[in-house]
Amino acid sequence: MTALTYQQLRAEAEAGRIEEVIVAVPDLQGRLQGSRLSVPYFLDEVSRQGFGACVYLLASDVEMGTGPGYAIDAWKSGFGDFVLRPEPATLRALPWDPGTALVLADAVWPGGEPVEVAPRRVLRAQLDRLAEHGLTALAGTELEFLVFRTTYRDAWERRYHGLETGTRYNVDYSLQGLAEIEPVVRRVRREMVRAGLPMETARGECHPGQYEIVFRYDEAMATCDKHVLFKNGAKQIAGQEGVALTFMPKFDEGEGNSCHVHLSLRGTDGATVFADEESADGSSELFRHFVAGQLACLPELALLMAPNVNSYKRLQPGAFAPTGITWGRDNRTCPIRVVGSGASLRIEHRVPGGDANPYLAVAAMVAAGLHGIENRLPLPAPHTANALADPSVPRLPTALTEALRRWETSELAAKVFGDAVVGHYAQAARAELAAFETAVTDWERMRGFERL
Repeated sequence: MTALTYQQLRAEAEAGRIEEVIVAVPDLQGRLQGSRLSVPYFLDEVSRQGFGACVYLLASDVEMGTGPGYAIDAWKSGFGDFVLRPEPATLRALPWDPGTALVLADAVWPGGEPVEVAPRRVLRAQLDRLAEHGLTALAGTELEFLVFRTTYRDAWERRYHGLETGTRYNVDYSLQGLAEIEPVVRRVRREMVRAGLPMETARGECHPGQYEIVFRYDEAMATCDKHVLFKNGAKQIAGQEGVALTFMPKFDEGEGNSCHVHLSLRGTDGATVFADEESADGSSELFRHFVAGQLACLPELALLMAPNVNSYKRLQPGAFAPTGITWGRDNRTCPIRVVGSGASLRIEHRVPGGDANPYLAVAAMVAAGLHGIENRLPLPAPHTANALADPSVPRLPTALTEALRRWETSELAAKVFGDAVVGHYAQAARAELAAFETAVTDWERMRGFERL
């Protein structure tokens, strides 16, 4: 069973196969927040009128802490509700949660106006700008994660120390070293496909216990919807199997977890717009402007792709993740890797990590591409060598503090996203930094407990 219509949901409920519907909204971190509803209540009322949920869900940090500084001030408004309006196209049964369906929702104010800072709305605004140019975006995300041979509760109680990885060594492309994690990753693969996420590839990765599953590309919003469903479902399946997995960009000094985003544009009529068989390199002028926009906007929009302190631990020299601002053809040392040809010509954006909110990351890429197209930015020559080892390549922001400064002072961000969105996500970054700056880390204790 994949996607459901409301009529099919009613039939499944009458047959006793589905009893509840989760109405969920993606929050600032790309997590799903929501409530379980009975099927009759959902179909008879919520599907038409929406469902109330507290406004702080879109104005809180990882710990669900809120406060002033966000565009939504939950305290000032008395922790009132906005309305979650279900998006029917996202309704589907959850194989890992028998008897349950899930539908994603857009947040709107009681008067019907969209909540402009909601991640789905941020992406929708950029896709609407694309449509004004007669264009639409197709995207695919590649998520990596680490599997550990422990439960989430045990990992928590051990403060994530001494965890045993699901495999014992580098299993990148390995066909024999995955036996220890195959039962859980097989279940993740199969149940995601049953939930309507068509899989393309799956394989082991470099860090012990690391795995990657790639799903088929789709219209950009649909891809992001599937992305958040996958992360939520994979963690639930892991918990049911007595193991734990993490998407955090940098768990330790080993290989980090990336979220490479493949992105291409088509005409709203489906026409190919990135390829030009008559050009020297097979790409269109529009494509070259689009790539040039990615490079021009990376420093200012990095916050939407790397939103946390830990994000920048991955984007460091020696981590096999981007450190500079350049592009190349089939060059994995560049943040913008151009791959494919003809109708499949696309960019692979390699900056986002496993913590990226897909709606915000894709919105940033679309906005950057439009900036290049609208200003006809020239594209420099591709990088053909190791960009990670080239000191002449301009650097990406090296820390969240720098990304925040670039975002807050960006005229481009204010113009294309609006002051409310800029301020809201700046506050999210400040909340993250404030939490980190008051924490005492294990590194500090090891370094200073005895010797300082």
